[in-house]
Amino acid sequence: MPAFVGAVQVVSVGSSGVFHIGDVFQIRPVSTAKTFAGAGSFITGEGISVYNENSVTYTIDDDTLDQGINFNL
Repeated sequence: MPAFVGAVQVVSVGSSGVFHIGDVFQIRPVSTAKTFAGAGSFITGEGISVYNENSVTYTIDDDTLDQGINFNL
């Protein structure tokens, strides 16, 4: 069934973002990223307190392959 969409204003879409309106059959990413972060790195808000006595971020990645995007082009 077709989708009916009203007025849309797009200010920006990131370089690896996906934007779609209405019906969609398949959305495929064209980039990947891996992020390592310590305790409390992505916390947002007011009055937040993070206590981490021994802050360690392990970045050892023993596997040779992660999820790829080979067939998404």
